[in-house]
Amino acid sequence: MTNRIPVAKNLFTETSDGARLQGSRCTTCKTPYFPKSGVCHNPACDASNIEDALFGPTGTLWSCAIQDYPPPAPAKFDQPYKPYAMGVVDLDDGLRVLGRMIGDDPRAFQVGARVRLVIDTLAHDAEGNEIVSWKFKTL
Repeated sequence: MTNRIPVAKNLFTETSDGARLQGSRCTTCKTPYFPKSGVCHNPACDASNIEDALFGPTGTLWSCAIQDYPPPAPAKFDQPYKPYAMGVVDLDDGLRVLGRMIGDDPRAFQVGARVRLVIDTLAHDAEGNEIVSWKFKTL
Protein backbone atom coordinates (compact mmCIF):
# COMPACT_ATOMS: atom_id res chain seq x y z
CA MET A 1 0.00 0.00 0.00
CA THR A 2 1.33 3.42 -0.94
CA ASN A 3 0.95 6.52 1.16
CA ARG A 4 0.38 10.10 0.02
CA ILE A 5 3.12 12.29 1.48
CA PRO A 6 2.99 16.11 1.12
CA VAL A 7 6.06 17.58 -0.59
CA ALA A 8 6.13 20.07 2.30
CA LYS A 9 4.03 20.45 5.44
CA ASN A 10 1.36 23.10 6.00
CA LEU A 11 1.16 24.33 2.40
CA PHE A 12 -2.11 22.72 1.27
CA THR A 13 -5.08 20.73 2.46
CA GLU A 14 -7.98 18.82 0.98
CA THR A 15 -11.42 19.90 2.17
CA SER A 16 -14.89 18.52 1.44
CA ASP A 17 -15.33 21.10 -1.33
CA GLY A 18 -11.88 20.89 -2.91
CA ALA A 19 -8.19 21.54 -2.42
CA ARG A 20 -6.99 24.70 -0.70
CA LEU A 21 -3.66 26.42 -0.20
CA GLN A 22 -2.89 27.29 3.43
CA GLY A 23 -1.79 30.89 3.73
CA SER A 24 -2.63 34.07 5.55
CA ARG A 25 -4.26 37.42 4.88
CA CYS A 26 -3.92 40.83 6.47
CA THR A 27 -7.34 41.80 7.81
CA THR A 28 -6.43 45.49 7.55
CA CYS A 29 -5.42 45.74 3.87
CA LYS A 30 -6.65 42.31 2.64
CA THR A 31 -3.23 41.37 1.18
CA PRO A 32 -2.96 37.57 0.76
CA TYR A 33 0.21 35.60 1.56
CA PHE A 34 1.31 32.12 0.55
CA PRO A 35 2.94 30.47 2.30
CA LYS A 36 1.76 31.91 5.61
CA SER A 37 3.31 35.13 6.83
CA GLY A 38 3.38 36.37 10.41
CA VAL A 39 3.36 40.05 9.41
CA CYS A 40 1.97 42.19 6.59
CA HIS A 41 4.62 43.23 4.05
CA ASN A 42 2.42 45.76 2.24
CA PRO A 43 4.18 49.15 2.65
CA ALA A 44 0.82 50.94 2.30
CA CYS A 45 -0.73 49.01 5.21
CA ASP A 46 -1.29 50.98 8.40
CA ALA A 47 -1.54 47.91 10.67
CA SER A 48 -0.34 44.32 10.46
CA ASN A 49 -3.27 42.11 11.45
CA ILE A 50 -2.59 38.67 10.03
CA GLU A 51 -4.97 35.73 10.17
CA ASP A 52 -4.82 32.25 8.68
CA ALA A 53 -6.58 31.88 5.33
CA LEU A 54 -7.39 29.14 2.83
CA PHE A 55 -7.12 29.95 -0.88
CA GLY A 56 -8.78 28.24 -3.84
CA PRO A 57 -10.12 26.15 -5.37
CA THR A 58 -10.76 28.02 -8.64
CA GLY A 59 -9.02 30.70 -10.62
CA THR A 60 -7.86 31.94 -14.01
CA LEU A 61 -4.62 31.04 -15.79
CA TRP A 62 -2.65 34.29 -16.01
CA SER A 63 0.53 32.98 -17.67
CA CYS A 64 2.07 29.67 -18.64
CA ALA A 65 5.53 28.32 -19.53
CA ILE A 66 6.91 24.90 -20.44
CA GLN A 67 9.50 23.18 -18.23
CA ASP A 68 11.35 21.39 -21.08
CA TYR A 69 14.33 20.16 -19.05
CA PRO A 70 14.66 18.52 -15.63
CA PRO A 71 14.77 21.14 -12.87
CA PRO A 72 17.59 21.04 -10.31
CA ALA A 73 17.26 19.60 -6.82
CA PRO A 74 15.28 19.77 -4.61
CA ALA A 75 12.59 19.51 -7.35
CA LYS A 76 10.85 16.13 -7.41
CA PHE A 77 9.88 14.23 -10.56
CA ASP A 78 9.69 10.64 -11.77
CA GLN A 79 12.02 9.17 -14.38
CA PRO A 80 11.95 9.33 -17.31
CA TYR A 81 11.51 13.08 -17.18
CA LYS A 82 8.53 14.45 -19.14
CA PRO A 83 8.15 18.18 -19.90
CA TYR A 84 5.26 19.89 -18.14
CA ALA A 85 3.56 23.27 -17.99
CA MET A 86 3.93 25.69 -15.09
CA GLY A 87 1.11 28.16 -14.71
CA VAL A 88 0.68 31.41 -12.85
CA VAL A 89 -2.91 31.40 -11.61
CA ASP A 90 -5.02 34.21 -10.21
CA LEU A 91 -7.19 32.45 -7.65
CA ASP A 92 -10.68 33.89 -7.28
CA ASP A 93 -9.97 34.97 -3.70
CA GLY A 94 -7.09 37.27 -4.60
CA LEU A 95 -3.92 35.17 -4.46
CA ARG A 96 -1.63 34.86 -7.50
CA VAL A 97 0.33 31.60 -7.29
CA LEU A 98 2.62 29.42 -9.39
CA GLY A 99 1.73 25.77 -9.88
CA ARG A 100 2.25 22.81 -12.12
CA MET A 101 -0.49 22.21 -14.71
CA ILE A 102 -2.11 18.81 -15.30
CA GLY A 103 -2.50 17.70 -18.91
CA ASP A 104 -1.11 15.42 -21.59
CA ASP A 105 0.11 18.27 -23.81
CA PRO A 106 1.96 20.99 -21.88
CA ARG A 107 1.54 23.35 -24.85
CA ALA A 108 -2.26 23.09 -24.88
CA PHE A 109 -3.00 25.51 -22.02
CA GLN A 110 -4.50 28.88 -22.90
CA VAL A 111 -4.06 32.07 -20.89
CA GLY A 112 -7.47 33.07 -19.54
CA ALA A 113 -8.62 29.47 -19.03
CA ARG A 114 -10.55 28.68 -15.85
CA VAL A 115 -8.67 26.22 -13.63
CA ARG A 116 -9.19 24.26 -10.43
CA LEU A 117 -6.65 23.62 -7.68
CA VAL A 118 -6.07 19.90 -7.01
CA ILE A 119 -3.70 17.81 -4.94
CA ASP A 120 -1.90 15.40 -7.24
CA THR A 121 1.15 13.17 -7.45
CA LEU A 122 4.39 15.03 -8.07
CA ALA A 123 6.74 12.02 -7.88
CA HIS A 124 7.29 8.73 -6.07
CA ASP A 125 9.86 8.01 -3.37
CA ALA A 126 12.09 4.92 -3.16
CA GLU A 127 9.36 3.00 -1.28
CA GLY A 128 6.73 3.79 -3.92
CA ASN A 129 4.88 6.39 -1.83
CA GLU A 130 3.27 9.27 -3.69
CA ILE A 131 4.85 12.67 -3.05
CA VAL A 132 1.93 15.06 -3.57
CA SER A 133 1.66 18.78 -4.17
CA TRP A 134 -0.83 21.32 -5.47
CA LYS A 135 -1.43 21.53 -9.19
CA PHE A 136 -4.01 23.04 -11.50
CA LYS A 137 -6.29 21.49 -14.11
CA THR A 138 -8.59 23.21 -16.56
CA LEU A 139 -12.32 23.22 -15.85
